[in-house]
Amino acid sequence: MSEPPQPQNREALSSVRFTVTPTKAEDLPGLSDTSPDISSRSSGRVRFGSRESVHRSEAPSDASGAGTASAGNTAAETPDRSNTEQGDGSAKLSSVYINNTHGVDDDDFYDRNLALFEEEMDTRPKVSSLLNRLANYTNLTQGAKEHEEAESIGERRKTSKSPQMGTFMGVYLPCLQNIFGVILFLRLTWVVGMAGILQALCIIFICCCCTMLTAISMSAIATNGVVPAGGSYFMISRSLGPEFGGAVGLCFYLGTTFAGSMYILGAIEILLMYIAPGAAIFTAASPDGEAAAMLNNMRIYGSIFLLLMSLLVFVGVKYVNKLASVFLACVIISILSIYTGALVSAFSPPSFSVCMLGNRSLSRHELQNSPCNKTFFVKQDSSAAEMSETFTNHTFTDNETTVLPSEAPPMVEKTTLLWKRFCNSSELNASCDEYFTHNNVTEIAGIPGLASGVIEENIWSSYLSKGDVLERGSHPPAGSAYVSNHYPYVFADITTSFTLLVGIFFPSVTGIMAGSNRSGDLKDAQRSIPIGTILAILTTSLVYLSCVVLFGACIEGVLLRDKFGDSVQGKLVVGTLAWPSPWVIVIGSFFSTCGAGLQSLTGAPRLLQAIAKDNIIPFLRVFGHGKVNGEPTWALLLTAVIAELGILIASLDLVAPILSMFFLMCYLFVNLACAVQTLLRTPNWRPRFSYYHWTLSFLGMIICLALMFISSWYYAIVAMVIAGMIYKYIEYHGAEKEWGDGIRGLSLSAARFALLRLEEGPPHTKNWRPQLLVLLKLDEDAHVKSPRLLTFASQLKAGKGLTIVATVIPGNFLQSYGESLAAEQTLKHLMEKERVKGFCHCIVAQKPREGISHMIQSSGLGSMCPNTVVMGWPHAWRQSEDPQSWKTFIHTVRVTTAAHKALLVPKNISLFPSNSEPCTEGYIDVWWIVHDGGMLMLLPFLLRQHKVWRKCGMRIFTVAQMEDNSIQMKKDLATFLYHLRIEADVEVVEMHDSDISAYTYERTLMMEQRSQMLRQMRLSKSDREREAQLVKDRNSMLHLTSIGSDDDDDTDGPSGGLGHSDRGGGGVTEHRRVQMTWTRDKAMQVRTNTHSGCSTPEGFRDMLSIRPDHSNVRRMHTAVKLNEVIVNKSHDARLVLLNMPGPPRNPEGDENYMEFLEVLTEGLERVLLVRGGGSEVITIYS
Repeated sequence: MSEPPQPQNREALSSVRFTVTPTKAEDLPGLSDTSPDISSRSSGRVRFGSRESVHRSEAPSDASGAGTASAGNTAAETPDRSNTEQGDGSAKLSSVYINNTHGVDDDDFYDRNLALFEEEMDTRPKVSSLLNRLANYTNLTQGAKEHEEAESIGERRKTSKSPQMGTFMGVYLPCLQNIFGVILFLRLTWVVGMAGILQALCIIFICCCCTMLTAISMSAIATNGVVPAGGSYFMISRSLGPEFGGAVGLCFYLGTTFAGSMYILGAIEILLMYIAPGAAIFTAASPDGEAAAMLNNMRIYGSIFLLLMSLLVFVGVKYVNKLASVFLACVIISILSIYTGALVSAFSPPSFSVCMLGNRSLSRHELQNSPCNKTFFVKQDSSAAEMSETFTNHTFTDNETTVLPSEAPPMVEKTTLLWKRFCNSSELNASCDEYFTHNNVTEIAGIPGLASGVIEENIWSSYLSKGDVLERGSHPPAGSAYVSNHYPYVFADITTSFTLLVGIFFPSVTGIMAGSNRSGDLKDAQRSIPIGTILAILTTSLVYLSCVVLFGACIEGVLLRDKFGDSVQGKLVVGTLAWPSPWVIVIGSFFSTCGAGLQSLTGAPRLLQAIAKDNIIPFLRVFGHGKVNGEPTWALLLTAVIAELGILIASLDLVAPILSMFFLMCYLFVNLACAVQTLLRTPNWRPRFSYYHWTLSFLGMIICLALMFISSWYYAIVAMVIAGMIYKYIEYHGAEKEWGDGIRGLSLSAARFALLRLEEGPPHTKNWRPQLLVLLKLDEDAHVKSPRLLTFASQLKAGKGLTIVATVIPGNFLQSYGESLAAEQTLKHLMEKERVKGFCHCIVAQKPREGISHMIQSSGLGSMCPNTVVMGWPHAWRQSEDPQSWKTFIHTVRVTTAAHKALLVPKNISLFPSNSEPCTEGYIDVWWIVHDGGMLMLLPFLLRQHKVWRKCGMRIFTVAQMEDNSIQMKKDLATFLYHLRIEADVEVVEMHDSDISAYTYERTLMMEQRSQMLRQMRLSKSDREREAQLVKDRNSMLHLTSIGSDDDDDTDGPSGGLGHSDRGGGGVTEHRRVQMTWTRDKAMQVRTNTHSGCSTPEGFRDMLSIRPDHSNVRRMHTAVKLNEVIVNKSHDARLVLLNMPGPPRNPEGDENYMEFLEVLTEGLERVLLVRGGGSEVITIYS
């Protein structure tokens, strides 16, 4: 087109601009009376709604009349094609300046500023509608399968009550209640007495390190998305798969169940020994039968307690939850009384004396109320009944002589019960035990106090074998070493060692999962779980460590080693230190152990129900059912049966190592899950808790494994065998052993097994990572045109996942095989240079677009196939006369969409940074217009894992329409990002102005005029090519005729026509052939008409009569308005990520589509157009 018509074009456009009168405010739908007055805006803007065409002014004003007059012949030559449309019962006139043939497709719900995306609104909704659905999100109860199903189909969740529990009430206090338990009150003093202060501190430190490292790993997993109330089972099964999850979930279930047994046994021990000893059903006739009688009593009362607690849990969990605060208060009061008593003992030690025979401890429980003496003197009166005691504290041996004060009245020497037990007679001249004869009976203070210096004697260990007598370590024994169990000594009931004490003490540090189990009730689980759990572990560790020091500094060592308090008349040892009364500890510990037992019986059935509902263990399926309200009735029944097995063991010291094994197994796999996720660097691994490292997780694994074998190696083996059997049962069939060529054969077998496992089902959203198919173009010298495209792919992948670099070579495969191998070597060298780990693929095809289509369809192996296509932007597509480049581009977009693959198109790829040019500052801006699976959220996170983009911040912009609440959208978007564990600045851009500017109208008109000119130019070019082909055909036909061929063929050449006329062919046939003949005159005529159509004023005026299509104007308006706000907000961004609109359904608008994309990205330095594959790639769940 020549230059002179340009002013005429602009003049014509200006006349069009002033002919249209502005639409009145009351004519616009959706505007209330409170809308700002828009009637006074410039008349150079055309306003219309989603289905509203521009109204022609019925009575033009004087100002517009001049404009109309100046239009001159242009307005006169434009035919008035106004037609009446049946709208909402009223007739509407379409504009004569806008072609509204597609107006019927523009429904009311399409947004005026999002016309580019309206064809795909059904599959790619607006961000505002997505956030509106997410605002109704709430943490549901346990059962992860329902969560994932609800997430995948986008169900609207009905919220009953939003969780409101904070860190203190929701995590910290429940963890305290579960960690503090029966061991603190019943066994910690005994552990300190046996192991000594140093080794006791070592035991507690190892156990607390194990739980702290596990808590760090658990915090990372728990903050990596929303964790429903499945606790460790949910976290492990979703991190390591159903096999590990099921095995560890059952281990955790068994551990929790046996913990309930341990707590019940602890409560019965407190009841029968310290509260109501007379309630024992079985009594022993001799000391040898006391242990057996006690075990039988524990079994009877334990079974009764278990039945009552199970009934309480069955009736309703709400009663258990109401009692939980009471039980927790008992624990706290008991601990405070211990600290208070320790401080008071420094000034006034409590009067709890221990009766000693030499350095051996005597059982006051057996001596009942007998004085701690061998003999005593009584005053002789008139009757024996009135004898009064005068010397109750005097002790002597058989070598002593009785010395009575001269002034004292006549006294009579009597023997005590202690004499009778050691001498088998009440007579003074009876033969007594040798050790009894050579050692004095003394009384020592059981609690000498904090300032007594007894800590020096309790520093070192004093391990005993079963049947040994408790002795003071600082006083060596004298006399015979033989000890009979018939004597009233305090005996060791179990052989102790460091490893045994570890297994017994470890249950006192379990319970760290209480916070994650309650995540469904937390207001902010991702913040509360790490803080509350770690603070609870630090608090309990500090309490345990300080209690070890206080017990060792306040209590006599021989009393510390007295497990059941026999030397202090059967009182609870820790209760003797409590202030103001031992009953504070006794009552408090009883209720706390009962509460812990109820919590275990409440939590274990729900855990079993969650495992059963996941249906990974078929024979447990029945336990997934329950009452109408969801209470796990059958699971509670099985839990009670298993807990009864623990109660039948009847020994707290034997049950504790069992549950230690199961808890340690669970903690081991929690650490393993965190370490594996960290090392694999899956895209979904984005914990909000950042203070973790894979080395800490491995250290936690090692400690857990060591503690399992330290405490009880045979229990450890049994627990591992049980877990392994469950694992193999769930897996049911594993990889076949196929060794082949050593390690390579193993690798092939593992790869085959892994690929077959991937075929079992589609990948979960959490496991989605971009598997790239990078489409590169080679020039004539077999060099890659855009090597930065591969650089960008390496930055996006960071060496993880699948990358296939592909190219298409035009030609025939049989002739271009060598060229294909050379291109493949070029790609491999480039991949090595850019450090991209992957595969290269070259295809030879006649047409590049067909080769790309085949590559997108067939790349990969099985489920290990690309899910994301990366291709370059067709540069200089406007200047190119050949439309194949941009047509191939749009065809690739359509093929990618049909294959449900994501598409990434970097624009201005040459300006993208290389791997040696890290960005030191700046932002990656995400413009989230429509939701197409979350690719826009995931890609910046993956890019920021690379050193080039690591220091860039992230900003997310979204667009609010007039009907949207932008403030609420910003809150919802911030909440959504918080659940996604993505740190980014959030901004909502309001686009209220729906006016169509004159610039938009002019830009659309120029686009359509350009398209028509190019179409005519291409048409004339094709005509010339057809003319040359027909001339060639004519010459060939003349040659055939001269040879003498007189066949009646259908040749279109002139000679064919002449031959038929000479032979008297039909007139109709001759007329048809003449019309199809391409003569020189006709060719010149067409060529002249074509050129005159573009050069003469008449032809130009015909082109100016083009009316812009209504839908094109609206789409151009979207592109212009979005580009304005994007350039305004992100002009300084290092990279801009933007939703890529889909190509039009009608292929006739492909060239306009390219223009829309150009307008959308004008003025931006680096742009990444993103198009999702139609599936969710990011999730808020763990």
